[in-house]
Amino acid sequence: MPRPTAAQFASGSATVVCTTLLMLVLSETRSVVGIASIALAGLALGLFVAVTVPLSGASRAAAGPSRTTRSSAVPAAALPAQGAAGRAERQRAGAGAHSAHG
Repeated sequence: MPRPTAAQFASGSATVVCTTLLMLVLSETRSVVGIASIALAGLALGLFVAVTVPLSGASRAAAGPSRTTRSSAVPAAALPAQGAAGRAERQRAGAGAHSAHG
């Protein structure tokens, strides 16, 4: 698992503080159980926000290429036909096609 970025820390922390204060003010609770449950809800929401913040460019590069990069590298015309015709074509190519590359 990659390390959290500064943006993830900042957004998670801001979410915890703002939502916890907002819920405390709006609920007007005075009990310890109510305050503890609001604090836990704020922490959970902050964790969710921090995890869902998009990765920065450096972290994304370390995570590997994205799916769109891989799929766009191969033109659609080069992809084998789908279904039975595509399987038959791949079977005919057999081991000869693999040994030509290596």
